[in-house]
Amino acid sequence: QVQLVESGGGLVQAGGSLRLSCIASGRTFTSYVMGWFRQAPGKEREFVATIIWGGSRLYYADSVKGRFTISRDNAKNTVYLQMNSLKPEDTAVYYCAAATSSTMITKASGYAYWGQGTQVTVSS
Repeated sequence: QVQLVESGGGLVQAGGSLRLSCIASGRTFTSYVMGWFRQAPGKEREFVATIIWGGSRLYYADSVKGRFTISRDNAKNTVYLQMNSLKPEDTAVYYCAAATSSTMITKASGYAYWGQGTQVTVSS
């Protein structure tokens, strides 16, 4: 079992930046693939970014490439999502997720553990 707690969401103007954090507790943090997803009202949860094991492999949704950066600090059991050049369409609840396998890492069904989510609102 692993517990995930996100923080760092808020209200920001278009073009601004936010950094989300997700602290994990429970089993060995380095055993997990860590991902970020988001869900806007009336839409399905969508993949944002994922980081594999020690951080050597990173994957991003096309919509956030070049603007968002995922990273992890295994010593702090924390994964981050740095979001720059934010757009109104980035508005959503952002969820941290953990997976024990590196298959299906861009699908929500590939992740067994989820945080409670943190709201990000980007105003135009």
